[in-house]
Amino acid sequence: MEKLRVLLVDDEIMIREGFKKLFDWDAHDCQVVGEAADGMEALSKIDALYPHIVIMDINIPIMNGLKVIETAKVKYPQMAFVIVSGYDDFSYCRKALQLQITDYILKPVDYEEFGSCIDNLKISMFRSRTEAQPRQHEEERAIHGITRYMQEHLGEDISLAVLADNFHLSSQYISQLFKSEIGVNFLAYLTNIRMEQAKKLLISTDLAIAEIADRCGYGDYRVFTKVFKKSEGITPSQYRREFLIDEDGR
Repeated sequence: MEKLRVLLVDDEIMIREGFKKLFDWDAHDCQVVGEAADGMEALSKIDALYPHIVIMDINIPIMNGLKVIETAKVKYPQMAFVIVSGYDDFSYCRKALQLQITDYILKPVDYEEFGSCIDNLKISMFRSRTEAQPRQHEEERAIHGITRYMQEHLGEDISLAVLADNFHLSSQYISQLFKSEIGVNFLAYLTNIRMEQAKKLLISTDLAIAEIADRCGYGDYRVFTKVFKKSEGITPSQYRREFLIDEDGR
């Protein structure tokens, strides 16, 4: 899989150095291709380097991070932006959601959480690519069929053994496909699509949490709640409540 190009934007050089030295970019199939310390420099570097991912602080000189993203999105709608900020402010989060920003991570950065963010981003990019392009090679066709099967059977038992039996491939081969074609392991991909389905059901239906857990493949709603909180930072009930509050403007 092609390494994803990353641009770091923060006016604090220690923050940028921390990202470069404390996070294992190679392990996540990424490489830092540039840095910027203010909003105008960020836009210039985006034009020059065309990164796949921009890691962006909000409070930067000349032009704040949200304005940079809003401007860049006009030219590069497929570019992914991750906000890393010291502001735990719901108004910023809401604006980030409106700009379709991939994630909003608070400083000081938890690099395990950040790694999960990058992996989820790679999954999202893979899904966008499969929707936009025909599959040509054998490995691409195989992983496309497997991920489509998983999406259609989320409420059922899904394991490497089940996939191997259905697709007449070895578990090891399927495991390698996820790493080579998507850039994440099988379990990370499965958890991501189950959490995405859970969020859709939480905000679009009034189903009980236990029913949503079951539809997403978790027979025990307590396990579902634990996985959801680890993934999203809040419980399923809190996620539903915060969405409804935002919708009502209260």
